[in-house]
Order: sequence, then C-alpha cells, then structure tokens
Amino acid sequence: MEKLYQSLDSLYEEIVQLRRYLHQYPELSFREVHTPRYIAEYHEKLGHRVRTNVGGNGVVAYLEGGKPGPTVAMRADFDALPIKEETGLSFQSKNDGVMHACGHDAHTATLLGLAKALNGIKEELKGTVVFIHHHAEEVIPGGAKSMIEDGCLNGVDVIFGTHIQAQTPLGEVNYRVGPLQAAADFFEIDIQGKGGHGAYPHQTKDSIVVGSQLVNNLQQIVSRKVDPLHSAVVSVGSFEAVNANNVIADTAELKGTVRTFDEGVRDLIEAEMKRVVSATCELSGAKGILHYRRGYPTLDNHEKETLFVAELAKDIPGVEVVQESPQVMGGEDFSYYLQQVKGTFFFTGAEIKGREESYPHHHPKFDIDERGLLIAAKVLGRATLTYMQEHSKSEKVVEL
Repeated sequence: MEKLYQSLDSLYEEIVQLRRYLHQYPELSFREVHTPRYIAEYHEKLGHRVRTNVGGNGVVAYLEGGKPGPTVAMRADFDALPIKEETGLSFQSKNDGVMHACGHDAHTATLLGLAKALNGIKEELKGTVVFIHHHAEEVIPGGAKSMIEDGCLNGVDVIFGTHIQAQTPLGEVNYRVGPLQAAADFFEIDIQGKGGHGAYPHQTKDSIVVGSQLVNNLQQIVSRKVDPLHSAVVSVGSFEAVNANNVIADTAELKGTVRTFDEGVRDLIEAEMKRVVSATCELSGAKGILHYRRGYPTLDNHEKETLFVAELAKDIPGVEVVQESPQVMGGEDFSYYLQQVKGTFFFTGAEIKGREESYPHHHPKFDIDERGLLIAAKVLGRATLTYMQEHSKSEKVVEL
C-alpha cells in the first residue's frame, strides 16, 4: 500500500497534466474520437491488453497481476458537455462550445494515473484489474449499457467508481448504502390545437393556454399522487410555441425530466402523466401526445462494498472527513454496472477553497481543486489492493 501511495504522489504532476490536456480537447457524447484513442495509447504504452470500440466508443484495459486472485474493475467516464467555457484557465477548452464541465476529464486522468501506479507493482497484485473508460455518460441511453452488452464486465467480481464533486470540500469522501442517485427519465409533450388571429380567440384552441394548464396539472402528480414519504421530481424545462404577437399558437411543445428512487413511483408517474396530458388536452378540444423516455435506473450501492470503501477511506492520506451522503436527484449510468456485479460509487470532494463562488457541475465556470484527483486515486487504489488481498485464493495446505 505504501508503494502505491508513494507512486501516486510521484505521479501527481503527471495526473494533473493529463487532466489539463483532456480538458483542452473535450468531445461530446457519442462523438468521442480523439479521447478514446488517447486513452488506449496510454494503456498500450504500459503494456496492458486493450479493447477499443467497446459498445461504441468505450475503451477497456486489463492489467494482470503476478498472483492469482479476483478481478476488480474501476470506471471513469470521458465525455463532455455542449457548454461554452468561461473559466479563463490557461488550459481552457480549445473546442468552442464544448467543455468538460462535470469533471470527466478528472475521472479519466485519475484512472490513467492509477493504472500507471498499479502497473509498477503488478507482480505483487493478487488478481486482475479492469479499467473501464466509459463514453457518453451525459446523454441517454449512455455508454454503460452497450459496454456491458459488449462484455466489459465479463469475469468481473466487483466494481468501484467515484465522481469528483466541485461543491464538496477537498478531503471529504461521501458514501451511501442503497439508492444514491435517482432514476432519470425524460419527456416531451406535443400539443396540437387550432391556431388563429389573436383578436378572435373564440375561434381557436389555444395551445399555449393548454400547455400552461399542463405545467400546473403535472405538478399535482408529485404533490397529490405520490406518497410524501417518497422522493420524486417532475420538472418542465422547456415550453416552446413561437408566433407573432397577434397569432394564437397552433402547436406547443413541453420538455422536461422525471426523477425517482422507487420503481413503483416511477411507474405511477409515467401512468399519471399520460392521464393528465390526455384529460387536460381533451378538456380544451386539443390533442396531446406524451413521449416518455426512460433513462438511467436508480444507482443502488451494495451494502458490503460501500461500507468496505467507507471504512478504508478513513485512513487514506489527504482524507479528513468520511460521511454519509444524502440522496442525489442527478442521474448516473454507473447504475447499470451495479445491476450486474457488486460494487459501490462514491463522491470525492474537490472544492476550490477561498473562491468567491463555488460553481456547480454543468456551469460555464466549473472548476475543481486538482488535489482531489490524488485522493480519488488513493481511495480507488486502496480499495482495489485491499479487496484483492481479502479475496485472493489461498493455497491449500496438504498434510502428508
């Protein structure tokens, strides 16, 4: 363990440079070309067996230890967002309108640095390490599902993952047993009314009025249909009906998202939305069509593996606080991995102390304290080595 820590400390500057390089060349979900090639080449130089184009643009690398043991997987996502960066950093994005505004560049750099450190002690490793570099996390259907279908978890016994958190203090590690992040669904509602002159509303079926009623009626699903002991969100994020000042809109479109932790509540909300859309539109003589798309399922951490990481994190250099995280309404397709194998997903603090304002993820001025990468690497690395040690096959002693 000490060798690993020392190696990571010596690699810190390289990890930072990896992150800054990736930050300059972000690529959107499902359009990643340069990034997976860069990742694959890094692993190939270390001598790892590498699979490319896994489930699309994913990359999977394998480090085989010198001794028999379990297979431990770690995952890092690498796609970016359609955001114009406003950080003013010296390594600001060179791809205009595209930005690493969620820390995926940091996740990738962390895993690459850890891969190099583990490679340096590979003869002492009791098992195999699988590095899953995951594309398209930001856009459903995401990359995890297709990568799993393409075999990225074949033979894997356990999986660990972390997310750098820009608004969590540096030195803090947050964990949670059970549901941590919500199922994330999306919807579009097309309203077909009857347009006309703004001076003669009685001759029309105003799609804007119908849409306005829908926005209000949809809110009653959570407040009046969902058990108040269950968490749920129905948010309308877009309402579009573009016309001249004196024209009553013929059509309107609403877009939004639904977030839940319970599958029963998820089913209930979808069914209630269909009923509300149909009834509200029919009341006004309009027609409404609901397009409901299920996104990532709830991220449900396994108890034993979660408590395992939480306990070992307390003794890691740089970690000052280890505490339980509240549930988070944000979605995460790491959830698909946890449906297949045991494991856990945790948060690593990387807030920039002393900054006038701490900008959230997906913000044009998003940034992190890069020392959080080293902490994340040490937690993941210690989890890997400890799991291997505790689950390696012991040699049978035969008495003569």
